[in-house]
Amino acid sequence: MYRVVLLALFQCLLLAGGQVCFKLAVEKIHKLQWTWEYFMDILTNWWLFASGICLITATFLWGYILKFFPFSIAHPLTSFSFIFGMLAAIFIFGESVPVTRWIGVALIIAGAFFVAK
Repeated sequence: MYRVVLLALFQCLLLAGGQVCFKLAVEKIHKLQWTWEYFMDILTNWWLFASGICLITATFLWGYILKFFPFSIAHPLTSFSFIFGMLAAIFIFGESVPVTRWIGVALIIAGAFFVAK
């Protein structure tokens, strides 16, 4: 059981990391222009590349988890990505997260705990 939890935590960390990198990537993309410079900016956007690497790795890890563990246990564990997303919102993007959102995340995690038990 601990193995699937650790794998799911790592997969959720990759998912959240991919989304953070994607947000950073799209913030750097300028208004659409049909110019060579615009497309070179997109092709050389390292945040976009990092996002792709994180999300592709998370997908392969998710495939491994699905192959070797019951779906009814594996899928609820993906809710851990909510915690990583909230932490990224605070520490990377400087957002304030109200207590009600933390309560919601806590309820989701509690539900995942009971499902995985």
